[in-house]
Amino acid sequence: MASAVARVATIAFQGIEAVAVDVQAHISGGGAPTFTVVGLPDKAVAESRERVRAALYALGLAMPLERVTINLAPADLAKEGSHFDLPIALALLAAMDAVPAEALKQWVAMGELALDGAILPVIGTLPAAVHAMTRERGLICPAGNGPEAAWAGPLEVLAPETLPALMNHLKGIATLTAPKASPPVSNQSIPDLNPHFPDDR
Repeated sequence: MASAVARVATIAFQGIEAVAVDVQAHISGGGAPTFTVVGLPDKAVAESRERVRAALYALGLAMPLERVTINLAPADLAKEGSHFDLPIALALLAAMDAVPAEALKQWVAMGELALDGAILPVIGTLPAAVHAMTRERGLICPAGNGPEAAWAGPLEVLAPETLPALMNHLKGIATLTAPKASPPVSNQSIPDLNPHFPDDR
């Protein structure tokens, strides 16, 4: 496999603010095969390597027998959360020529990967959607987050349930249906925060 670099846009969170992160995947020969994630990843991000590796294996794809480096830029910004799984996988797939790199340029991606290639819901969909709109890009997010993302405003949303479904869409083999907008809701009842003191009058 030839040396290659591919990029996918995603976000990191500083409080509730979404900050742009450039996920760069580099495949190069020489030395023993490795899979390294750099750019101040926390433990959840560092563990993305194993989730991505397992998801690709579930798709029948092997990791390149070369040096794979994932850089999360800017390097001095802390990266936290499992939502980096999907952009890391997409950047790696583009570097492997398994999906067209050109098709990823118009998107911001976020999502956690299950070991079987399913894309699991993550937090932070609304800030990510607003961020994508400000950059005039669409948002790729898990199916479970799709209605919330579509509610955020006028942006294109891809909300696949699995990595293979997303890959087929990007390659033009099949088309994902746009999610229908719905506001974020909680199934949990709001607790009563009013203190109840005994009447001591």
